[in-house]
Amino acid sequence: MFKRLFDTQSSIPSISVREAWERVTAPTSTAMIVDVREPWEFQQGHARGARNIPLSQFGRRFREVPTDREVLLICRSGHRSLQAAKFLQQQGWKQITNVSGGMMSWEMHRLPED
Repeated sequence: MFKRLFDTQSSIPSISVREAWERVTAPTSTAMIVDVREPWEFQQGHARGARNIPLSQFGRRFREVPTDREVLLICRSGHRSLQAAKFLQQQGWKQITNVSGGMMSWEMHRLPED
């Protein structure tokens, strides 16, 4: 699994935190945010409506990520979420996007949190 997580051959689209928020709140959107930080990090604050599937558990829980809608992956800075996005892409997911800057940028832009 870790070899796949660190494979850098695939190309993953990235968007800003503002664009991520716009995508999940658009009136007809089915996009969702998956936060891959550890539970203790997630509990300290996360993007409103995000679902937590930690990268440390991703290998056994990735099937919880829907394949029929856009999935925006986020972490603290964008590194772990990119790893998770690449892994999902290799497993056949098509609508995967990394959120650049992660929660550090989300907080800096004062976007809604739960």
